[in-house]
Amino acid sequence: MKRRRYNSVLAVYPSVRGFGYVLFEAPMSVVDWGVREVRGRQKNQRCLVAIAALLDRYQPDVLVLQDMSAAGTRRSIRLRELNAGIEEMAAEYGFAVYAYSRAQVRHAFAPYGVTNKHSLAEVIAKHLPVFERYVPPPRKLWMNEDARMSLFDAAALALTFFQSLEEGELGIG
Repeated sequence: MKRRRYNSVLAVYPSVRGFGYVLFEAPMSVVDWGVREVRGRQKNQRCLVAIAALLDRYQPDVLVLQDMSAAGTRRSIRLRELNAGIEEMAAEYGFAVYAYSRAQVRHAFAPYGVTNKHSLAEVIAKHLPVFERYVPPPRKLWMNEDARMSLFDAAALALTFFQSLEEGELGIG
């Protein structure tokens, strides 16, 4: 069986404040990453413009998103619409789109003892040292989620994609 090799994989994770993204060349090779905060009106439209700029700049072979259609996915209508807009835009560009549910991501990281988003961020930072300085402090019940967490959610989506290609280990060693 011949495995397909992708030269670049862009993962985008929409959040309440905007979106996080990570561009990989391989499971251990991060090229670019960031968190874009979008404030004010027409958040979805402005996020789509920023994501289109990323797609134009990097021309990834694959775009990885969260599967928000899965049962039990608790995302707002605005974020579901944004995710659908990103998927439509990627189809217009002709990029392959893969989507993974939160349950699939948790399953991929289960061997590493991941039980929540913070432990997910710590595992990713441990294996991808470039992200160590971005790990936010543990969230308290009364706190909003740190904007940097969307960066780790995007990385987790991409690493889940790489694991699905390998059909075995997560690829973060």
